[in-house]
Amino acid sequence: MIRPVKGKTPRRPAQKKPSSNQKDPVGVYCRVRPPAAEDEECCIEVISGTTIQLHPPDGIKANRNGEFKEMQYSFKRVFGIKTSQVELFNDVAKPLVEDLIHGKNGLLFTYGVTGSGKTFTMTGSPGQGGLLPRSLDMIFNSIGPYQAKRFVFKTDDKNGMEIQNQVDALLERQKRESQQSLLKTPSSKHRLDPEFADMINPGEACKAEGADEDSSYSVFVSYVEIYNNYIYDLLEEVPIDPIKPKWNGGGTPLRNTEFIPPQSKILREDQNHNMYVAGCTEVEVKSTEEAFEVFWRGQKRRRIANTQLNRESSRSHSVFSIKLAQAPLDADGDNVLQDKNQVTVSQLCLVDLAGSERTSRTRAEGNRLREAGNINQSLMTLRTCIEVLRENQMCGTNKMVPYRDSKVTHLFKNYFDGEGKVRMIVCVNPKADDYEETLLVMRFAEMTQEVEVARPVDRPICGFTAGRRQRNQAFKEELSRRLEERGGPINADSTSIISQLLQSLPPLPPSEITDPSDDHTLPRLIEVLEKRSRIRQMITEEFNKTANMLKSKLQEFDGSLSAKENLIHDQRGKLGEKDKVILNQKTEIDRLEKKSKMLEYKIDILQKTTNIYEEDKRSLQQELENREHKLQRELSEKKRIEVRMQGMVTDVKLKWEKECERRVNAKQLEMQNKLWVKDEKLKQLKAIVTENKGEQSGKPQRPSREKDRVAPKRSASPSPAPTGPPVRPLHRRSHSAGGERWVDHKPSSNLELDTVMQPNLPNAIKVSAPSERALSKCDKYVLTHQEIASDGEIQTKLIKGEVFKTRGGGQAVQFTDIETLKQEVPAAPSRKRRSSGNDPPKDAAMDGDWTDVETRCSVAVEMRAGSHMGPGYQHHGYQKRRKP
Repeated sequence: MIRPVKGKTPRRPAQKKPSSNQKDPVGVYCRVRPPAAEDEECCIEVISGTTIQLHPPDGIKANRNGEFKEMQYSFKRVFGIKTSQVELFNDVAKPLVEDLIHGKNGLLFTYGVTGSGKTFTMTGSPGQGGLLPRSLDMIFNSIGPYQAKRFVFKTDDKNGMEIQNQVDALLERQKRESQQSLLKTPSSKHRLDPEFADMINPGEACKAEGADEDSSYSVFVSYVEIYNNYIYDLLEEVPIDPIKPKWNGGGTPLRNTEFIPPQSKILREDQNHNMYVAGCTEVEVKSTEEAFEVFWRGQKRRRIANTQLNRESSRSHSVFSIKLAQAPLDADGDNVLQDKNQVTVSQLCLVDLAGSERTSRTRAEGNRLREAGNINQSLMTLRTCIEVLRENQMCGTNKMVPYRDSKVTHLFKNYFDGEGKVRMIVCVNPKADDYEETLLVMRFAEMTQEVEVARPVDRPICGFTAGRRQRNQAFKEELSRRLEERGGPINADSTSIISQLLQSLPPLPPSEITDPSDDHTLPRLIEVLEKRSRIRQMITEEFNKTANMLKSKLQEFDGSLSAKENLIHDQRGKLGEKDKVILNQKTEIDRLEKKSKMLEYKIDILQKTTNIYEEDKRSLQQELENREHKLQRELSEKKRIEVRMQGMVTDVKLKWEKECERRVNAKQLEMQNKLWVKDEKLKQLKAIVTENKGEQSGKPQRPSREKDRVAPKRSASPSPAPTGPPVRPLHRRSHSAGGERWVDHKPSSNLELDTVMQPNLPNAIKVSAPSERALSKCDKYVLTHQEIASDGEIQTKLIKGEVFKTRGGGQAVQFTDIETLKQEVPAAPSRKRRSSGNDPPKDAAMDGDWTDVETRCSVAVEMRAGSHMGPGYQHHGYQKRRKP
């Protein structure tokens, strides 16, 4: 058969990485499961096709503020309780299958609490097939006529595909069939479980448009589960390990084989940084029934258990992967192109996540408790990865996403990094008991919608001319038609005629001659041989006729082929001229595109500069406003301080005016007292002189200074002298003998002296430091002060004062008196003192060896609450020392 001339294998164009600005958000859909009973209390209401409302049940209708709160959540699409499996598939999974046929990856997973309908959504039931069987059916309906023979495509166990020619594929197929016959393993073509044989109705079948008819396709499926954070292959044939047989007493073996439990698989990374399960079984399937039979074989091995919330609860995450390999046909359009670089592999992962659950509700124990802990931990890792991705995209951070913390996230990290579309179906149960778990699921789904995934790139287009398969088929049909017109087809009618002639050959009769007189055997043999010779000649003539006809046709085809080659040569010349024109146009377009990009770049720079200037302008305006506000605050504060200072100055001025007036009055009173004392002394002296000189001299009594201080202002003229005999002056008692309450302030640094006379303060509060509380309870104050005198002795001063309240609400002390207690050595000559005529008599010190000191103290020290007393006092007066 004549084939078109083969062209060179085109170079595979380099794949461009998706640009950062081409991103699509994760598509999140919500499906509400029908309630188990009509009268069951529900907490979910479908508001519209994209919004649901979640309201708390009767038990927890109040939030922290004690208010009733209803929350609404929006999704890309909300499917109510009346949504069929077909509607769900058309909106969610069908676009992913179309992308799979066009060479793009996809990830679809179901998420929700236990018993929310995830497995039913993914798998379905008889007559209501889920997303998985419908996806398989759509794939095979789309690529059915274009499938390659078995073992033409061969997996390399590293996310890649190898390609074999027809002969190698046939040998591989025969080898596998012989191995299966030797091992007696069941063939892949068995009958499907009748319960799941009719999951899809014939009227619901769909087909994807756009399958490349110039390519060959092959489908591979794998099925794994992630159980307790370990990956197990559900399609792995459990090997049989021969062991030493055990014998019973009669000599018959008990057993000689033992099943080996499946081993967990390891995640690895290929040269393109894509994750894959090392050693995972990938089965090549050629029909929907065969693919679903493989799925159901693995589904029987999946781990499920009976819990308080679900009778058949999934205890692991299941991952069913559909891998589609496609490669273009060669230039003849007959065989697959033997170039590994031209093979495109796309993958669709259907993930059924295990349900999140609270152990307090399931009351799990032992293995069930461990399974629930691992399930919740893996789902928590998935939430953490989504949160970090969302934060990196929204805040511009570059935090590391913890994919490796769980096998689920580590296996699918490539999808979130831009290797395909990601879709999630959130399954919810409207019953009120699942309200708290449903609330957490809604929050996670709402957050997932904000994550964006890079848009996958389109599959590179092969450089061969389109329509090769169709032209090859048309060529075969035309060749058969022309052969029929010119004497029948070579391969069909000629062969049938020759076979008929061969069948018409008479068999040779028996040629044994036992009798010399036998005249029948030889003539019969000669007749048969002549007949066979004629048939042989007819076959030779038919063969020559067919050879001549074929020779003439070949010559005719050679002539037409040369003419077509000349035509093709002319067309190629024209195409070359057009290519030059197109090249020039393309060069001009490239120049214009570069110029446009340069202008766009300049526009971007100008826009960024404008934005920077506007931002600086806004910041300067904000700073100016802040400074104006600050200046206004300072001005108002300055005015307030000025008003306050004016008030304080006025108060201080009035205070000092009163203080000066008081001091002037006190000074006037003191001068008047001194003048009065002198007048009294003169009067007494005059009285003494006029009396008898022999009479006993005496000293007139001076009036009490307390009366002088309390009495009102008097005139400077003295009062008339008393006519009676002079009265002996009395000793003034210490102020500490009064009935007032005192504050006895003795610092801790004072020393205890062994003096006989010590001050006695009844009703006194003793303190060692200034105390506002003590001052508020007393009306008198005394401070014990010790210092070293000039003669080296320690003298003690009792500084007394009155306590009164101040205008600011504190306590102030005004000192009015100072008493000095001093201990002297009588033998010291420097301390002796002669008594003068003005000294009082000895019996004046009847109360002890210490006499009162006539002192006037003008001390004004204002002690606020919590402050220390300053040393600002003045001492005026004199003292009478102890007599030897």
